[in-house]
Amino acid sequence: SEECVLFNEEYMTCMWGSRETLTANYSLYYWYENRSPVEECKHYLQDQGVSIGCYFNRSEIIQFQPFRVLINASLGSRTLKILSKPMELQDLVKPEAPVNLTIRNMSSNQLQLTWTSPYPKAQCLEHAVKYKSNKDTNWTHQVKGDIFSLPSVDYEKYYTFYVRSKINSYCGSTQLWSEWSVPVVWGSNSTSKGTAEEQLHWFWIHTVLIPIASCLLLLVLVVLLVRMERVWVILMPRIPNPSKNFDELFITHNGNFQEWAGVPKDVVESFRPNYSENICYVSELPPKDSCEPLWESGNHPPSVMPGAPAAPREHSPYKNSYVGV
Repeated sequence: SEECVLFNEEYMTCMWGSRETLTANYSLYYWYENRSPVEECKHYLQDQGVSIGCYFNRSEIIQFQPFRVLINASLGSRTLKILSKPMELQDLVKPEAPVNLTIRNMSSNQLQLTWTSPYPKAQCLEHAVKYKSNKDTNWTHQVKGDIFSLPSVDYEKYYTFYVRSKINSYCGSTQLWSEWSVPVVWGSNSTSKGTAEEQLHWFWIHTVLIPIASCLLLLVLVVLLVRMERVWVILMPRIPNPSKNFDELFITHNGNFQEWAGVPKDVVESFRPNYSENICYVSELPPKDSCEPLWESGNHPPSVMPGAPAAPREHSPYKNSYVGV
């Protein structure tokens, strides 16, 4: 018999067996009662050339209308027709598994688990949560709405959570649960608190993005520093320090300019004085028309009284001197 499942209201498959169990050639015909003519399957699902099912895209799916399937099984010259019972497609919906599982600490011992569902009608879903700690042997199952709270946790343990969904009684009548979600782990041995997707996200940020961004930032800073140094040198050229040029003069040559300048010794010796002169005595004669001083006999000048100031001598325009020639 056929088995039809509507996946997340995006596509539907009707399967009637596997390649190992099929010995006849099968074809499928479908229709909606009181709505459309009979049509053959447009997209057969095959396994190594054997048709095992039919694929329906979204445009071929109509909910809340009785849906029927007729399967023809041909074996040689015989044909067997298998007619299905009327089906309501809203009762055949299997949602996609929840995603973005997130755990938050609400108090000292309470956890809150949230998630999102890819199913387009979130109000039509109910959810089931299963969890256990690393010291538990059995899973604990609870059916909840969109949020799950764990009132008491042990910080010495770590916990693993799964979530799955199905259509609630307000939107359909089905027992088709979605697959279990990707697990999320919280506790002392978990690498981080949050979803597996979030853990992977932070892994890429810490191991790839941050080192690359740091290298790029360092490269930009180096380029800017080089450019600013060039601009600064152009705008404010450095003033040369001439003192370094005279270090050798005062340290090595002790201030000897001739040695520092490299003047030959014979040139230096040629500038030193190497001569001697005799003293020549020169006497000055008084002018002919000058008056002789009137002295008393003996041609001696008058004596000076003791204690009396000496009379100033007339300053002659000429005086005895010694001139060396």
